[in-house]
This record gives sequence, structure tokens and C-alpha cells, in this order.
Amino acid sequence: MPTDVTERPPVRERGATTIADRVVAKISAQAAREALGGLPAGGHKPHASVVVHRDAARISVSLELDYPADIGRRCGAVRARVRGRVEELVGMEVHEVSVHVERLHSPRTAPAARKGRLG
Repeated sequence: MPTDVTERPPVRERGATTIADRVVAKISAQAAREALGGLPAGGHKPHASVVVHRDAARISVSLELDYPADIGRRCGAVRARVRGRVEELVGMEVHEVSVHVERLHSPRTAPAARKGRLG
């Protein structure tokens, strides 16, 4: 057995680190929240699903936005933030980040605005 630290094999040869898909999905959802800077009134937090193959990820993020909004710019910011955070924190290559806008929230359709309406 080697007793000198310099005789030990390099770190890469001593074991492996496996990161679960759900962990990458949580990091992706949090990065999307950071990129948006806040949730629309009555909106839900972004959620993400991830497919990892070897050391590369394909990420799908679903979110809600305020209306009106520059949807293209906001989705571009989400894509950039998600890609950057996953590569930084997990060390995984990100091949694709798909952003799905599920709902647009208008001040006119907020729950408080609907109180006086019938049907």
C-alpha cells in the first residue's frame, strides 16, 4: 500500500460521482426563477424536467409570465441562466434548453380582479 500522498492515483481514477436527474431538474428550476426575478401574481414556480445521457443534459423548463412581456427576451434569459448554472454547478454539458410558456398572467385576469365578476 502506498503511504506517500504523491503515490495515490489521480482523483478521476479513484471513483465516480453520479448526479441524479431530479437534482439537475431542481437546479434548472431554481435558475429559471432567478432569471425571471419573480413570479406573476397568482402564478406558479417554474418546473423542469431533464434527460441526462452520459455527461450531457437536455432540459425542459415550463413557466408562467406576466402579460404583457417580451416573451422572446425572457425565454432567452431563462435558457442562458439555466445552461450556465447547470454547467457551473454540475459540470455537465447542456445540449438543449427548451422553454415552454404555459400561461400569461394579465392584471385583468388576476384573482383579485375577478372577484366582482359573474361567470
